[in-house]
Amino acid sequence: DIAAAWTDYLHHCKQQGLHFIQPGRFVLPGDMAGAPALQFFPWPDVDTWGESKLAQADKHTNAGMLRERFNYYCEKVVKGFYKNHFLRFDRQIVLVDCLQPLNSGPQAFNDMRLALTQLMQSFHYGQRTLFRRLFSPVIDKLLFAATKADHVTIDQHANMVSLLQQLIQDAWQNAAFEGISMDCLGLASVQATTSGIIDVNGEKIPALRGNRLSDGAPLTVYPGEVPARLPGQAFWDKQGFQFEAFRPQVMDVDKPLPHIRLDAALEFLIGDKLR
Repeated sequence: DIAAAWTDYLHHCKQQGLHFIQPGRFVLPGDMAGAPALQFFPWPDVDTWGESKLAQADKHTNAGMLRERFNYYCEKVVKGFYKNHFLRFDRQIVLVDCLQPLNSGPQAFNDMRLALTQLMQSFHYGQRTLFRRLFSPVIDKLLFAATKADHVTIDQHANMVSLLQQLIQDAWQNAAFEGISMDCLGLASVQATTSGIIDVNGEKIPALRGNRLSDGAPLTVYPGEVPARLPGQAFWDKQGFQFEAFRPQVMDVDKPLPHIRLDAALEFLIGDKLR
């Protein structure tokens, strides 16, 4: 089954750290698992057909069936998703994991850049006048957050935010042109590590302490330096960054979960609505 093979390929791409996985519902089908709408695949040399010939293909042919399923996916699944979940939103937070692509290599990192660029083209930004609020809802506050801030040492937080700003530069400029309020920060909704200083051969260096996600083993590590700008080939050639995935800390039930800048994110996004 070609559609199943294509789906397996997309899952493999995701496992290899790629981000621009299309169609996205193939790897996150939810209640659509097994539905015909998720059973299509790219057709070789389809560009040589021309739009008119493809549109005229009988729906009982392979090309016609694939066209029908693709069009249904675009109209009902994709547009339906945005209509049901995003149409009335006026505040947006974009969560970006900058660390996993740094681990995976330049192909994964560049793929994430492409995914971010394509993602930001899916939303409408601008100040919400009364007319636009009633007839053309748009986002008027936008927050970009570099996630897993607890997976790097405190001295790398500024680099982490700087790298994110480089990644979303085009989207930032486009949104800024519309005059909306924007911010960029490092974030950890649940802080899984504690920061400290360790002595290595007489040298004091910052480190993280936590428990590894896979087996709970206690770790004290220095993950390495996060590049402050988009990494070039020299970075990948001598790449010394390796972050571990940590499990959340054991907490008392009567204490709030520790976090990094979650309060700042909420204040920026909805603080004005709560005053």
